[in-house]
Amino acid sequence: MKKMYESMGISSEVYDYCDKIWKSLEPRFAKIREVSDYNQAKVLKAMQDCKVSEACLLGTTGYGYNDMGRDKLEEVYAAIFHTEDALVRPQITCGTHALALALMSNLRPGDELLSPVGKPYDTLEEVIGIRPSKGSLAEYGVTYSQVDLLPDGGFDYENIEKAINERTKLVTIQRSKGYQTRPTLSAQKIGELIAFIKSKKSDIICMVDNCYGEFVETIEPTDVGADMVVGSLIKNPGGGLAPIGGYIAGKKECIENAAYRLTSPGLGKEVGASLGILPQFYQGLFLAPNVTANALMGAIFAANIYESLGFSVLPNSTEERFDIIQAITFGKPELLIAFCEGIQAAAPVDSYVTPEPWDMPGYDSQVIMAAGAFVSGSSIELSADGPLREPYSVYFQGGLTWQHVKYGIMKTLAVMHEKNLVKL
Repeated sequence: MKKMYESMGISSEVYDYCDKIWKSLEPRFAKIREVSDYNQAKVLKAMQDCKVSEACLLGTTGYGYNDMGRDKLEEVYAAIFHTEDALVRPQITCGTHALALALMSNLRPGDELLSPVGKPYDTLEEVIGIRPSKGSLAEYGVTYSQVDLLPDGGFDYENIEKAINERTKLVTIQRSKGYQTRPTLSAQKIGELIAFIKSKKSDIICMVDNCYGEFVETIEPTDVGADMVVGSLIKNPGGGLAPIGGYIAGKKECIENAAYRLTSPGLGKEVGASLGILPQFYQGLFLAPNVTANALMGAIFAANIYESLGFSVLPNSTEERFDIIQAITFGKPELLIAFCEGIQAAAPVDSYVTPEPWDMPGYDSQVIMAAGAFVSGSSIELSADGPLREPYSVYFQGGLTWQHVKYGIMKTLAVMHEKNLVKL
């Protein structure tokens, strides 16, 4: 194996350094596999209980009337997330689209949106209207309020209570850290926050941005009081096979509102052809618990390597995990870029190209992204990205197999070592 890795650009010195670390992590990995076993059973049971059949894999074209496979898949998602209904569609193009859809369909002019967990992910700033953009919630008369987390990452309950008023219609809770260095929220913590909010105003809709968090724990935010969970199918629940799509699962009224916004008033969930991609949706969902576990093991491996080299990592090398993202703060742009070069060089697709920072739509600074993926932009596949701004943190996630994630992390270290940016 060592000889094979040397032929793929991993020096003996880098291999030996990493070898000691991954062998020490087996007890952590065993616990991750236990969670994966439970979630695999949960997904399988949902498919069996909902009586998924071979006919469900066929799909429709045109209007998509009576698409049995599409409707059954939404039934399966509702069963997994323990919700009244779900909307799972290829017409939802990405996670930001899914979140925008959930927000815009359940908010009306004069309503207020509250984020009790600080600043949302960069691309949502234009959806909300924090940064002016055509078609934003602000343009439709929806106001926005924000309460930052406390310095220790806890909830500022005092100011959250003050922020809730008669116009507060919906609370958005971002589970993952996004491009921030704050803790990812566990389902239990989210449940505590929701219980507090509901105790102050019981009719508030609590929506959780569940991106990167599905199948990391044995419970989901909807098990602890969330009215809606929202995510992308080219992240955890797509299992690396879904080529596009997003989902919203939750209360029936919330899902109906989203369906009418996605298609048209009067049409709702009745239209929207599945266009022959249902096999990838079903099989990707079936594989998702195991793929998520592989990505989690890779994140822990990365944290242990880079923490041992003196870099700040979040979560740290020993913390419990609640999403698949690993943040590493390098402090210098050349280290951030070199890490991404390593991830790209380790990819099965486009491994020969060099990632460059660029002005991505929806972001307020240049971003570098590395992902030689089978599905463009898929972040359940081995990928890394980060904004070219202080403190120059990289956000690493994904990996369909543990073997590939392991090699990818080693390759990042190899690139840095070759450039004399780190010493082993």
